[in-house]
Amino acid sequence: MAAMDRIREKLNGLRVEADNAIARAEESEAKNKKLEQELLHKEQEVKSLEHRLGLAESSLDKSEATVADLKKVVSNSEGTGSTNDALTRKVELLEEELDASEKNLKETVEKLRQVDIKAEQLERQVQHLEQEKDMVEKKYEAEAEKYKKAKADLDELVVSMEGL
Repeated sequence: MAAMDRIREKLNGLRVEADNAIARAEESEAKNKKLEQELLHKEQEVKSLEHRLGLAESSLDKSEATVADLKKVVSNSEGTGSTNDALTRKVELLEEELDASEKNLKETVEKLRQVDIKAEQLERQVQHLEQEKDMVEKKYEAEAEKYKKAKADLDELVVSMEGL
């Protein structure tokens, strides 16, 4: 009878281990899913920033071309002082706009770099969690196999004890 109690205790212990392994596997899967969603969000943010970067570069190119054209007009103009003053002011405004575009471009590039770094970190976390999940699943399978074997042994013992 004591052997039967030990087997039952062992079976109960294996059940608890199996339940704990299932809980860890489910937790790892949930964490993995959350990180994959966060990674997807970051990838979308990267695409958005890359698009904004392209727009900023295009705007910068246009502004630089306009400044160059206006400088040529100013240097070639033989108009009155008021025309020169107006053109000079326009050139100054365009240079200020160019400076603002360059600043915006630098900020966008920095944000893109930071998002790339974060995306790489998240990818590493996802890989680590997938490995951890695989290990937990293997351990769960091993525990389930132990449980089945112990249950079969117990069933065999019960059958043999009933025969006595």
